[in-house]
Amino acid sequence: MKKFFLATVGLVALGIAAPASAADLAARPYTKAPPAPVVAVYDWTGFYIGANGGGGWSHKCWDVTNFRGPVAPFREGCHDATGGVVGGQIGYRWQSAGWVFGLEAQGDWADLKGSNVSLFIPPWTNNSKIEALGLFTGQVGYAWNNVLWYVKGGAAVTDDKYRGTVTATGVLFDSASETRWGGVVGTGLEFGFAPNWSVAVEYDHLFMGNRGITFTSAGVLAGIPAGSVFRTDSIRQDVDMVTARINYRFNWGGPAIGRY
Repeated sequence: MKKFFLATVGLVALGIAAPASAADLAARPYTKAPPAPVVAVYDWTGFYIGANGGGGWSHKCWDVTNFRGPVAPFREGCHDATGGVVGGQIGYRWQSAGWVFGLEAQGDWADLKGSNVSLFIPPWTNNSKIEALGLFTGQVGYAWNNVLWYVKGGAAVTDDKYRGTVTATGVLFDSASETRWGGVVGTGLEFGFAPNWSVAVEYDHLFMGNRGITFTSAGVLAGIPAGSVFRTDSIRQDVDMVTARINYRFNWGGPAIGRY
């Protein structure tokens, strides 16, 4: 009986102690769920300024229409004026969803030179040079985050110099110059490598049309006073150029937008 009583007391004591021991155990710590990842969204909106450089080629064809008096148009031949271009651009873009719209002005110094022996009078050579050009364009493009593909179009202007030289000696006998306006279309691919910086490769084609150019004498040919009209040529011109560009964007308003 005594053993039964002790066993009963022991079981009761164990039952009382068990909840107390469970209460003494440390509570399981609460772990906060990790935040959802943030995807950086590149914003192309803002004013930008940049630099560009590359190469170009201008195709020119000459037809003489007046040589010391009216003549039936006669083909003098064609040539490509090639060389380098370097300059800058300034513009503004705004983005709506994936679409990007913009306006831009670009100016470049150029050294596009070429020549051909005249088919009209082979003893002379026709020379041309583009010394500068400008583009004034609108843009529309589509952005995949920090990659932008765009097309552009608008007005173009070139600063052209023309020279007639003696084929055998290179002596100048007449010259002309003009500022020619035309149109341009182009396309480019741009990559944003930092919040405010981007680089691009761009191709442009300039439609500069056909113009009548009056040449004045240099006074080296007998009987033709310096400064007098020597000939008139109808000159057709197109320009192609490929440039690498780098842009810095202002007024961007901070780092990339976070999208959860």
